[in-house]
Amino acid sequence: MELTNKLYYQPKGVWVGDIMPYGKDGTFYLYDQRDDRREGPITAPFGWSLASTEDFVHYKDYGDSIKKGTDDEVDQFIYAGCVFEAEGKIHSFYTGHNRIWEHEGKTSQVLLHAYSEDFKNWVKSDQLVALEPQEGYDHADWRDPWVIWNEDAKEYLLVLGARLDGPKTRQTGRVVYFTSKDLKSWKFHGDFWVSDRFTMIEMPDLFKIDEWWYLVYTEYSELSKTRYVMSKSLQGPWITPEDDAFDGRAYYAARSAFDGNRRVLFGWVATREDEDDIKPFQWAGTFVPHEVYQKDNGTLGVKPVNSLRDAFAPGKSLETINLKSPYGRVESQVLKSTEHTFKFEANVSFSPGTRDFSLRLRKNIETDESYEFLFSVVDQQLRFDINPNFPWFRMLDKGLDRPLHLEPNIEYTLTVIVDGSLFTLYIDGTALNVRGYSPFGNGLSIAVNDGSIQLNNIHYTDSLRDPQVPF
Repeated sequence: MELTNKLYYQPKGVWVGDIMPYGKDGTFYLYDQRDDRREGPITAPFGWSLASTEDFVHYKDYGDSIKKGTDDEVDQFIYAGCVFEAEGKIHSFYTGHNRIWEHEGKTSQVLLHAYSEDFKNWVKSDQLVALEPQEGYDHADWRDPWVIWNEDAKEYLLVLGARLDGPKTRQTGRVVYFTSKDLKSWKFHGDFWVSDRFTMIEMPDLFKIDEWWYLVYTEYSELSKTRYVMSKSLQGPWITPEDDAFDGRAYYAARSAFDGNRRVLFGWVATREDEDDIKPFQWAGTFVPHEVYQKDNGTLGVKPVNSLRDAFAPGKSLETINLKSPYGRVESQVLKSTEHTFKFEANVSFSPGTRDFSLRLRKNIETDESYEFLFSVVDQQLRFDINPNFPWFRMLDKGLDRPLHLEPNIEYTLTVIVDGSLFTLYIDGTALNVRGYSPFGNGLSIAVNDGSIQLNNIHYTDSLRDPQVPF
Protein backbone atom coordinates (compact mmCIF):
# COMPACT_ATOMS: atom_id res chain seq x y z
CA MET A 1 0.00 0.00 0.00
CA GLU A 2 1.40 3.40 -1.02
CA LEU A 3 1.07 5.75 1.95
CA THR A 4 2.84 8.88 0.72
CA ASN A 5 1.42 12.07 2.19
CA LYS A 6 -0.16 14.50 -0.29
CA LEU A 7 -1.16 17.35 2.01
CA TYR A 8 1.15 17.82 4.98
CA TYR A 9 4.57 19.43 4.63
CA GLN A 10 7.50 17.08 4.03
CA PRO A 11 9.94 17.97 1.23
CA LYS A 12 10.77 15.10 -1.06
CA GLY A 13 13.61 12.85 0.04
CA VAL A 14 13.89 14.20 3.60
CA TRP A 15 12.22 13.96 6.97
CA VAL A 16 11.35 17.16 8.82
CA GLY A 17 12.92 17.69 12.24
CA ASP A 18 12.65 20.65 14.61
CA ILE A 19 11.05 23.77 13.15
CA MET A 20 11.96 27.30 14.20
CA PRO A 21 8.90 29.32 13.13
CA TYR A 22 8.45 33.04 12.73
CA GLY A 23 5.27 34.85 11.70
CA LYS A 24 4.79 38.27 10.17
CA ASP A 25 1.94 39.96 8.25
CA GLY A 26 0.14 36.74 7.40
CA THR A 27 3.25 34.79 6.38
CA PHE A 28 4.97 32.08 8.38
CA TYR A 29 8.67 31.32 7.91
CA LEU A 30 9.66 27.74 8.68
CA TYR A 31 13.34 27.24 9.49
CA ASP A 32 13.51 23.48 9.60
CA GLN A 33 16.03 20.68 9.98
CA ARG A 34 15.88 18.29 7.04
CA ASP A 35 17.25 14.84 7.73
CA ASP A 36 18.10 12.65 4.74
CA ARG A 37 18.60 9.55 6.93
CA ARG A 38 21.44 8.39 4.75
CA GLU A 39 22.67 6.13 7.56
CA GLY A 40 19.62 6.39 9.77
CA PRO A 41 17.82 9.19 11.61
CA ILE A 42 19.88 12.20 12.74
CA THR A 43 23.22 10.75 11.63
CA ALA A 44 24.31 13.19 8.90
CA PRO A 45 25.00 16.83 9.90
CA PHE A 46 22.37 19.39 8.89
CA GLY A 47 21.76 23.13 9.05
CA TRP A 48 18.51 25.03 8.77
CA SER A 49 16.51 25.15 5.57
CA LEU A 50 13.76 27.68 4.91
CA ALA A 51 10.26 27.53 3.52
CA SER A 52 7.42 30.02 3.83
CA THR A 53 3.65 29.68 3.69
CA GLU A 54 0.51 31.71 4.14
CA ASP A 55 -2.01 28.86 4.13
CA PHE A 56 -0.10 25.69 5.19
CA VAL A 57 -1.07 24.19 1.86
CA HIS A 58 1.30 25.94 -0.55
CA TYR A 59 4.94 26.47 0.39
CA LYS A 60 7.81 28.38 -1.16
CA ASP A 61 11.06 26.51 -0.61
CA TYR A 62 14.31 28.51 -0.31
CA GLY A 63 16.61 25.58 0.45
CA ASP A 64 19.58 26.01 2.81
CA SER A 65 19.37 29.11 4.99
CA ILE A 66 21.69 28.89 8.00
CA LYS A 67 24.31 26.44 6.80
CA LYS A 68 25.98 23.80 8.95
CA GLY A 69 29.65 24.09 9.86
CA THR A 70 32.49 21.67 9.21
CA ASP A 71 33.49 18.70 11.36
CA ASP A 72 36.03 20.99 13.04
CA GLU A 73 33.49 23.66 14.00
CA VAL A 74 31.08 23.81 16.92
CA ASP A 75 28.07 24.02 14.57
CA GLN A 76 28.75 20.76 12.74
CA PHE A 77 25.03 20.27 13.41
CA ILE A 78 22.74 23.27 13.79
CA TYR A 79 20.29 22.26 16.45
CA ALA A 80 17.19 24.20 17.43
CA GLY A 81 16.94 27.90 18.18
CA CYS A 82 14.70 30.84 17.39
CA VAL A 83 14.19 33.70 14.94
CA PHE A 84 13.00 37.20 15.85
CA GLU A 85 13.27 40.85 14.80
CA ALA A 86 15.05 43.42 16.98
CA GLU A 87 17.54 46.27 16.78
CA GLY A 88 16.78 46.80 13.08
CA LYS A 89 17.72 43.26 12.03
CA ILE A 90 16.42 39.71 11.94
CA HIS A 91 18.22 37.61 14.53
CA SER A 92 18.66 33.94 15.18
CA PHE A 93 19.99 32.33 18.31
CA TYR A 94 20.69 28.66 17.72
CA THR A 95 22.45 25.66 19.17
CA GLY A 96 25.75 24.61 17.67
CA HIS A 97 26.52 20.94 18.24
CA ASN A 98 29.59 18.93 17.37
CA ARG A 99 29.09 15.20 17.73
CA ILE A 100 32.81 14.46 17.44
CA TRP A 101 33.52 16.78 20.36
CA GLU A 102 30.76 15.11 22.38
CA HIS A 103 32.43 11.71 21.94
CA GLU A 104 35.71 13.27 23.01
CA GLY A 105 34.13 14.59 26.21
CA LYS A 106 34.43 18.24 25.20
CA THR A 107 31.75 20.91 25.49
CA SER A 108 29.64 20.02 22.48
CA GLN A 109 26.60 22.32 22.68
CA VAL A 110 26.85 26.13 22.78
CA LEU A 111 24.52 28.96 21.83
CA LEU A 112 25.39 30.89 18.70
CA HIS A 113 24.03 33.91 16.85
CA ALA A 114 23.37 34.93 13.25
CA TYR A 115 21.62 37.89 11.66
CA SER A 116 19.84 38.62 8.40
CA GLU A 117 18.30 41.47 6.44
CA ASP A 118 15.79 39.42 4.44
CA PHE A 119 15.01 36.16 6.35
CA LYS A 120 16.86 34.18 3.67
CA ASN A 121 20.56 35.06 3.79
CA TRP A 122 22.34 34.88 7.13
CA VAL A 123 25.66 36.04 8.54
CA LYS A 124 27.05 34.05 11.44
CA SER A 125 28.40 36.05 14.35
CA ASP A 126 31.17 34.94 16.69
CA GLN A 127 30.26 37.42 19.42
CA LEU A 128 28.00 35.18 21.46
CA VAL A 129 29.91 31.92 21.77
CA ALA A 130 30.25 32.84 25.46
CA LEU A 131 26.71 31.54 26.00
CA GLU A 132 28.05 28.11 26.78
CA PRO A 133 27.03 25.67 29.54
CA GLN A 134 27.42 27.22 32.97
CA GLU A 135 29.03 25.56 35.99
CA GLY A 136 26.91 22.78 37.45
CA TYR A 137 24.99 22.12 34.22
CA ASP A 138 25.47 19.27 31.77
CA HIS A 139 27.77 20.46 28.96
CA ALA A 140 26.15 18.02 26.49
CA ASP A 141 22.55 19.15 27.13
CA TRP A 142 22.35 22.91 26.66
CA ARG A 143 20.15 23.84 23.74
CA ASP A 144 17.10 25.31 22.02
CA PRO A 145 17.25 29.03 22.93
CA TRP A 146 14.15 31.21 22.71
CA VAL A 147 14.32 35.01 22.95
CA ILE A 148 11.58 37.54 23.76
CA TRP A 149 11.50 41.20 24.70
CA ASN A 150 10.42 41.68 28.32
CA GLU A 151 8.62 45.01 28.20
CA ASP A 152 8.27 45.30 31.97
CA ALA A 153 12.01 44.92 32.59
CA LYS A 154 13.03 46.64 29.33
CA GLU A 155 15.40 43.81 28.44
CA TYR A 156 15.71 40.69 26.33
CA LEU A 157 14.97 37.37 27.98
CA LEU A 158 16.59 34.21 26.62
CA VAL A 159 15.42 30.83 27.90
CA LEU A 160 16.83 27.43 26.95
CA GLY A 161 16.61 23.78 27.91
CA ALA A 162 19.21 22.33 30.25
CA ARG A 163 19.86 19.77 32.95
CA LEU A 164 22.21 19.44 35.89
CA ASP A 165 25.46 17.52 35.77
CA GLY A 166 25.04 13.88 36.68
CA PRO A 167 23.62 10.59 35.41
CA LYS A 168 20.95 10.78 32.72
CA THR A 169 18.70 8.75 34.97
CA ARG A 170 18.31 11.79 37.22
CA GLN A 171 15.27 13.88 36.35
CA THR A 172 16.95 17.28 36.52
CA GLY A 173 15.65 18.82 33.29
CA ARG A 174 14.93 22.53 33.61
CA VAL A 175 14.62 25.82 31.78
CA VAL A 176 17.39 28.35 32.51
CA TYR A 177 17.71 31.97 31.44
CA PHE A 178 19.90 34.90 30.48
CA THR A 179 19.01 38.59 30.15
CA SER A 180 20.47 41.37 28.02
CA LYS A 181 19.82 45.02 27.23
CA ASP A 182 21.41 44.94 23.78
CA LEU A 183 21.61 41.30 22.55
CA LYS A 184 25.39 41.46 23.00
CA SER A 185 26.14 41.37 26.72
CA TRP A 186 24.29 38.63 28.56
CA LYS A 187 23.87 37.86 32.24
CA PHE A 188 23.11 34.33 33.45
CA HIS A 189 20.50 34.05 36.21
CA GLY A 190 20.17 30.29 36.68
CA ASP A 191 16.89 28.38 36.73
CA PHE A 192 13.78 29.90 35.17
CA TRP A 193 11.46 26.90 35.70
CA VAL A 194 12.12 23.48 37.23
CA SER A 195 9.69 20.57 37.22
CA ASP A 196 11.89 17.68 38.46
CA ARG A 197 9.83 15.40 36.19
CA PHE A 198 12.01 14.88 33.13
CA THR A 199 15.58 14.00 32.18
CA MET A 200 15.77 17.07 29.96
CA ILE A 201 13.59 19.95 28.79
CA GLU A 202 13.66 20.79 25.08
CA MET A 203 12.25 23.51 22.83
CA PRO A 204 11.03 26.11 25.36
CA ASP A 205 8.75 28.82 23.98
CA LEU A 206 7.30 31.86 25.76
CA PHE A 207 4.32 33.92 24.65
CA LYS A 208 1.51 35.96 26.17
CA ILE A 209 -2.22 36.03 25.45
CA ASP A 210 -4.18 38.65 27.36
CA GLU A 211 -3.12 38.40 31.02
CA TRP A 212 -1.53 34.94 30.82
CA TRP A 213 2.05 33.95 30.02
CA TYR A 214 2.57 30.47 28.57
CA LEU A 215 5.80 28.47 28.76
CA VAL A 216 5.65 25.71 26.16
CA TYR A 217 8.22 22.91 26.28
CA THR A 218 8.84 19.34 25.13
CA GLU A 219 9.63 16.68 27.68
CA TYR A 220 12.71 14.58 26.95
CA SER A 221 11.25 11.31 28.21
CA GLU A 222 9.53 8.16 27.00
CA LEU A 223 6.28 10.08 26.41
CA SER A 224 7.96 12.92 24.47
CA LYS A 225 4.95 15.23 24.63
CA THR A 226 4.86 18.97 24.03
CA ARG A 227 3.38 20.51 27.17
CA TYR A 228 2.89 23.91 28.79
CA VAL A 229 2.57 25.74 32.09
CA MET A 230 0.94 29.12 32.62
CA SER A 231 1.42 32.17 34.84
CA LYS A 232 0.29 35.77 35.13
CA SER A 233 3.92 36.80 35.66
CA LEU A 234 7.25 35.84 34.11
CA GLN A 235 8.45 35.42 37.68
CA GLY A 236 5.83 32.73 38.30
CA PRO A 237 4.40 30.79 39.96
CA TRP A 238 3.85 28.55 36.95
CA ILE A 239 0.61 26.55 37.02
CA THR A 240 0.27 23.17 35.36
CA PRO A 241 -3.25 22.87 33.88
CA GLU A 242 -5.23 19.66 34.13
CA ASP A 243 -4.50 18.85 30.49
CA ASP A 244 -1.05 20.31 29.95
CA ALA A 245 -0.30 18.72 26.54
CA PHE A 246 -1.26 19.67 23.00
CA ASP A 247 -1.08 16.24 21.36
CA GLY A 248 0.21 12.71 21.94
CA ARG A 249 3.50 10.82 21.81
CA ALA A 250 3.96 11.06 18.04
CA TYR A 251 3.83 14.89 17.93
CA TYR A 252 7.17 16.30 19.00
CA ALA A 253 9.27 19.45 19.52
CA ALA A 254 6.48 21.93 18.80
CA ARG A 255 6.95 25.68 18.99
CA SER A 256 4.57 28.49 18.12
CA ALA A 257 4.53 31.61 15.98
CA PHE A 258 2.07 34.48 15.56
CA ASP A 259 1.53 36.12 12.17
CA GLY A 260 -0.62 38.98 13.48
CA ASN A 261 -3.81 36.95 13.33
CA ARG A 262 -3.13 33.30 14.15
CA ARG A 263 -0.92 31.60 16.71
CA VAL A 264 0.13 28.28 15.20
CA LEU A 265 2.01 25.39 16.75
CA PHE A 266 4.74 23.83 14.59
CA GLY A 267 5.52 20.22 15.50
CA TRP A 268 6.49 17.11 13.57
CA VAL A 269 4.83 13.70 13.57
CA ALA A 270 7.39 10.94 13.91
CA THR A 271 7.67 7.94 11.62
CA ARG A 272 8.19 4.40 12.87
CA GLU A 273 11.14 2.12 12.25
CA ASP A 274 10.62 0.07 9.08
CA GLU A 275 7.10 1.54 8.81
CA ASP A 276 5.98 -1.08 11.33
CA ASP A 277 3.22 -0.32 13.87
CA ILE A 278 4.89 -2.39 16.58
CA LYS A 279 8.28 -0.66 16.32
CA PRO A 280 9.47 2.55 18.03
CA PHE A 281 9.06 6.06 16.71
CA GLN A 282 12.02 7.69 14.98
CA TRP A 283 13.42 11.21 15.05
CA ALA A 284 11.80 13.51 12.44
CA GLY A 285 8.88 12.98 10.12
CA THR A 286 6.12 15.21 8.76
CA PHE A 287 5.10 18.73 9.84
CA VAL A 288 1.53 19.18 11.09
CA PRO A 289 0.29 22.61 12.26
CA HIS A 290 -2.21 23.20 15.08
CA GLU A 291 -3.89 26.56 15.57
CA VAL A 292 -3.73 27.51 19.25
CA TYR A 293 -6.56 29.33 21.00
CA GLN A 294 -7.26 30.45 24.55
CA LYS A 295 -10.27 29.02 26.35
CA ASP A 296 -12.47 30.98 28.74
CA ASN A 297 -10.54 29.69 31.78
CA GLY A 298 -7.18 30.74 30.32
CA THR A 299 -6.04 27.25 29.32
CA LEU A 300 -5.11 26.47 25.71
CA GLY A 301 -6.79 24.36 23.08
CA VAL A 302 -5.93 23.51 19.49
CA LYS A 303 -7.97 23.25 16.32
CA PRO A 304 -7.33 22.69 12.61
CA VAL A 305 -5.82 25.58 10.69
CA ASN A 306 -8.78 26.73 8.58
CA SER A 307 -6.84 27.15 5.36
CA LEU A 308 -5.44 23.62 5.61
CA ARG A 309 -8.85 22.24 6.50
CA ASP A 310 -10.24 24.00 3.44
CA ALA A 311 -7.57 22.51 1.17
CA PHE A 312 -10.06 19.74 0.42
CA ALA A 313 -12.61 20.22 -2.34
CA PRO A 314 -16.30 19.81 -1.47
CA GLY A 315 -17.12 16.13 -1.14
CA LYS A 316 -20.32 14.35 -0.25
CA SER A 317 -22.74 14.75 2.64
CA LEU A 318 -23.95 11.64 4.41
CA GLU A 319 -27.18 10.90 6.19
CA THR A 320 -27.51 11.30 9.95
CA ILE A 321 -26.45 8.22 11.92
CA ASN A 322 -28.21 7.11 15.11
CA LEU A 323 -26.78 4.14 16.97
CA LYS A 324 -28.23 2.68 20.15
CA SER A 325 -27.06 -0.30 22.20
CA PRO A 326 -27.88 -0.05 25.92
CA TYR A 327 -26.32 -3.45 26.68
CA GLY A 328 -23.25 -4.11 24.58
CA ARG A 329 -21.73 -2.78 21.40
CA VAL A 330 -23.20 -1.98 17.99
CA GLU A 331 -21.44 -0.75 14.86
CA SER A 332 -22.48 0.93 11.63
CA GLN A 333 -20.53 1.13 8.41
CA VAL A 334 -20.32 4.72 7.22
CA LEU A 335 -18.18 4.28 4.11
CA LYS A 336 -17.26 1.10 2.27
CA SER A 337 -14.10 2.64 0.87
CA THR A 338 -11.93 5.66 1.65
CA GLU A 339 -8.87 6.99 -0.15
CA HIS A 340 -5.41 7.28 1.39
CA THR A 341 -5.84 11.04 1.79
CA PHE A 342 -9.21 12.30 2.99
CA LYS A 343 -11.11 14.48 5.46
CA PHE A 344 -14.05 13.26 7.55
CA GLU A 345 -16.13 15.66 9.64
CA ALA A 346 -19.29 15.30 11.72
CA ASN A 347 -21.13 16.71 14.68
CA VAL A 348 -21.32 14.05 17.38
CA SER A 349 -23.31 13.71 20.60
CA PHE A 350 -24.06 10.83 22.96
CA SER A 351 -26.61 9.97 25.63
CA PRO A 352 -26.04 9.88 29.42
CA GLY A 353 -24.57 6.58 30.61
CA THR A 354 -22.77 5.81 27.35
CA ARG A 355 -19.60 3.88 28.09
CA ASP A 356 -17.63 4.61 24.91
CA PHE A 357 -17.85 5.17 21.18
CA SER A 358 -15.27 4.82 18.42
CA LEU A 359 -14.25 5.72 14.90
CA ARG A 360 -12.72 2.84 12.94
CA LEU A 361 -10.48 3.63 9.94
CA ARG A 362 -9.01 1.52 7.15
CA LYS A 363 -11.29 -1.32 8.17
CA ASN A 364 -11.22 -4.71 6.50
CA ILE A 365 -14.82 -5.85 6.33
CA GLU A 366 -13.99 -9.57 6.18
CA THR A 367 -11.41 -9.78 8.99
CA ASP A 368 -12.85 -6.91 11.10
CA GLU A 369 -9.33 -5.44 11.44
CA SER A 370 -8.95 -1.67 11.60
CA TYR A 371 -7.33 1.27 13.28
CA GLU A 372 -9.52 2.77 15.95
CA PHE A 373 -9.92 6.06 17.77
CA LEU A 374 -11.75 5.10 20.97
CA PHE A 375 -13.57 7.79 22.96
CA SER A 376 -13.90 6.36 26.47
CA VAL A 377 -16.51 8.36 28.36
CA VAL A 378 -15.95 6.27 31.49
CA ASP A 379 -12.17 6.74 31.48
CA GLN A 380 -12.40 10.31 30.11
CA GLN A 381 -9.79 9.45 27.52
CA LEU A 382 -9.18 9.33 23.78
CA ARG A 383 -7.05 6.36 22.68
CA PHE A 384 -5.66 5.03 19.40
CA ASP A 385 -4.92 1.37 18.70
CA ILE A 386 -5.54 -1.52 16.34
CA ASN A 387 -8.86 -3.33 16.79
CA PRO A 388 -8.94 -6.25 17.25
CA ASN A 389 -5.49 -6.10 18.77
CA PHE A 390 -4.81 -9.74 18.03
CA PRO A 391 -2.43 -11.50 18.22
CA TRP A 392 -1.36 -9.35 21.17
CA PHE A 393 0.20 -6.85 20.72
CA ARG A 394 0.07 -5.33 17.27
CA MET A 395 0.87 -1.71 18.02
CA LEU A 396 3.30 0.08 20.29
CA ASP A 397 0.67 2.48 21.57
CA LYS A 398 2.32 4.03 24.63
CA GLY A 399 1.51 7.74 24.65
CA LEU A 400 -1.10 7.50 21.88
CA ASP A 401 -3.84 8.84 24.11
CA ARG A 402 -5.24 12.12 25.39
CA PRO A 403 -7.38 13.10 28.37
CA LEU A 404 -10.83 14.00 27.05
CA HIS A 405 -13.77 15.19 29.14
CA LEU A 406 -16.92 15.00 27.02
CA GLU A 407 -20.41 15.59 28.37
CA PRO A 408 -23.63 13.87 27.23
CA ASN A 409 -26.23 15.71 25.15
CA ILE A 410 -23.66 18.24 23.92
CA GLU A 411 -22.78 18.37 20.24
CA TYR A 412 -19.06 18.30 19.43
CA THR A 413 -17.36 18.89 16.10
CA LEU A 414 -15.17 15.96 15.09
CA THR A 415 -12.54 16.45 12.37
CA VAL A 416 -10.26 13.71 11.06
CA ILE A 417 -7.64 14.26 8.37
CA VAL A 418 -5.87 11.21 6.96
CA ASP A 419 -2.80 11.76 4.79
CA GLY A 420 -1.02 8.55 3.88
CA SER A 421 0.17 6.90 7.09
CA LEU A 422 -0.64 9.99 9.17
CA PHE A 423 -3.98 10.39 10.99
CA THR A 424 -4.93 13.68 12.71
CA LEU A 425 -8.02 13.95 14.93
CA TYR A 426 -9.54 17.07 16.53
CA ILE A 427 -12.40 17.29 19.00
CA ASP A 428 -13.25 19.94 21.61
CA GLY A 429 -9.83 21.62 21.56
CA THR A 430 -7.98 18.30 21.78
CA ALA A 431 -5.75 16.84 19.05
CA LEU A 432 -4.13 13.46 18.52
CA ASN A 433 -1.70 12.65 15.70
CA VAL A 434 -0.79 9.03 15.02
CA ARG A 435 0.73 6.78 12.37
CA GLY A 436 -0.73 3.64 10.82
CA TYR A 437 1.07 1.47 8.28
CA SER A 438 -0.86 -1.81 8.10
CA PRO A 439 -2.90 -2.48 4.93
CA PHE A 440 -6.10 -3.74 6.58
CA GLY A 441 -8.69 -2.25 4.24
CA ASN A 442 -10.39 1.02 3.36
CA GLY A 443 -13.68 1.01 5.26
CA LEU A 444 -14.83 3.55 7.85
CA SER A 445 -17.32 2.77 10.59
CA ILE A 446 -18.78 4.11 13.85
CA ALA A 447 -19.45 2.08 16.99
CA VAL A 448 -21.02 2.70 20.40
CA ASN A 449 -20.89 0.63 23.58
CA ASP A 450 -23.55 0.66 26.34
CA GLY A 451 -25.34 3.76 25.16
CA SER A 452 -26.32 5.75 22.11
CA ILE A 453 -24.63 8.14 19.71
CA GLN A 454 -25.77 10.51 16.97
CA LEU A 455 -23.73 11.86 14.08
CA ASN A 456 -25.13 14.60 11.87
CA ASN A 457 -23.78 17.14 9.41
CA ILE A 458 -21.45 14.39 8.16
CA HIS A 459 -19.08 15.23 5.32
CA TYR A 460 -16.45 13.16 3.52
CA THR A 461 -14.04 14.37 0.86
CA ASP A 462 -10.91 12.85 -0.66
CA SER A 463 -10.13 15.46 -3.32
CA LEU A 464 -7.69 18.31 -2.84
CA ARG A 465 -8.47 21.65 -4.48
CA ASP A 466 -4.86 21.74 -5.70
CA PRO A 467 -3.54 18.20 -6.29
CA GLN A 468 0.05 19.52 -6.56
CA VAL A 469 0.38 20.55 -2.91
CA PRO A 470 2.44 20.97 -0.81
CA PHE A 471 5.37 21.15 -3.29
